Amino acid sequence: MLIIYRIYQIFIMCPIIVVVTIITALLTVGGSALGFGRWWGYYPETLWARIFCWLAFVKVTVTGRENIDRDTSYVFVANHQGAYDIFSLFGYLGHNFRWMMKQSLRKIPFVGWACSRAGQIFVDNSSVAATRHTMEAAERQLRGGMSLVVFPEGARTWDGKMRAFKKGAFRLAVEFNYPVVPVTIDGAFHVMPRFKPLPRPGHIHLTIHKPILPPADGHDLPSLMEQSRAAIASSL
Repeated sequence: MLIIYRIYQIFIMCPIIVVVTIITALLTVGGSALGFGRWWGYYPETLWARIFCWLAFVKVTVTGRENIDRDTSYVFVANHQGAYDIFSLFGYLGHNFRWMMKQSLRKIPFVGWACSRAGQIFVDNSSVAATRHTMEAAERQLRGGMSLVVFPEGARTWDGKMRAFKKGAFRLAVEFNYPVVPVTIDGAFHVMPRFKPLPRPGHIHLTIHKPILPPADGHDLPSLMEQSRAAIASSL
């Protein structure tokens, strides 16, 4: 069965994904150029992400959506198990947001171009000035009332276990007084870990936890990080 599935992926799934990705990128760039980046930078990508899941026979279920308000801005923080974290969040979170993503993703044909025009935030830690530019870009997005999704581990896990969290997302939440919403992604490591080139069928479960209000004085950042990490771990 695995051989049949791989043949399907190579000759049916991958060509469809390429075509859908190109169409989505062109729609995103065109819509953003017309001044509607907030809409075109999210909703076409939602369908695109779901198509990735459907074609790979990956089921995504969500619990806890009642914990968030579609009209409220948040900083979502999620664990990073694999490539399908992106598709499950984009397709099924149900809340307009922008990504804080690795600079290397800008180089992906069509995808990087569309992400740039849609206002996704590329993280560049190559220098102090570059890091400051990244934070300024995130601040511009948050000032407009947009939510943000960050993988605070910074990279996908190698063994399925959570890595240490970085502070950037939590500092932004404190600065703008945005609630932090921990999101647990469970099952994506089975579907496509970072050392596998192709996905396999599976079930990804997203758990949206209750928002955590940042400390009023901004001095207890470690506590905010630990509460978020504990919430994510509780549903793994």
